[in-house]
Amino acid sequence: MFFRLSFLACVVLATANVDLFAASDTTIPPRVIISVRDQKLMVIDHGQRVAVYPVSTSKFGIGDRWGSMTTPLGWLQVAEKIGDHAPTGAVFHKRRFTGEILVPNAPGRDPIVTRIIWLRGLERSNANAFSRCIYIHGTPQEKIIGKPASYGCVRMSSKDVAEVYAQIQIGALVRIIPDSLPNLPKLKSNPSQDIFTAETPQKRTLDSATGKSSAPGKHVSSTATPRRGGGA
Repeated sequence: MFFRLSFLACVVLATANVDLFAASDTTIPPRVIISVRDQKLMVIDHGQRVAVYPVSTSKFGIGDRWGSMTTPLGWLQVAEKIGDHAPTGAVFHKRRFTGEILVPNAPGRDPIVTRIIWLRGLERSNANAFSRCIYIHGTPQEKIIGKPASYGCVRMSSKDVAEVYAQIQIGALVRIIPDSLPNLPKLKSNPSQDIFTAETPQKRTLDSATGKSSAPGKHVSSTATPRRGGGA
């Protein structure tokens, strides 16, 4: 009898999990949608459009293969946020603020600046995204935003990436699609809380002077060397 009940319980749990994932497209909408076709990013709240920003995805196309420097498609999640206290134009090297600050379109310069939103793939087709260091991040090359120009990441202007960074939390769902952005109604009110975040590791913040995390006992992986296959 015990084994029969255990078996039935497992069947029920398995069915519940299948239903949850099958309904994810409609029940749990993404917090951010990025359109490769439009080269735009949309922030969503409660199924409504909060704002739309121009971006640049990879100039090498879409995909998640190691060494390809392409932008992965599909469902991802915000795994890390780096740069809470960094000034606009702050230059990051290996996810650490170097102390240098660049103005937009600084000649001959193309580092990661201002903010880093590190993404983790949730599907088999984008499973390498985190290890490839796929970010949404600021770029000083703002004059070419709006067309594919990156080495795998999603680039934004410093002003825009700071706004997006402030609106999304660790665990927020991000969906990168090859097609155009959906036609969603504009948000008319500000809900009291964000319902599209998940329970994830504690948010880590970067002190602009030291690079230390504000979370006790935690430290942003700011000195680790990015692995092959990623790109800015």
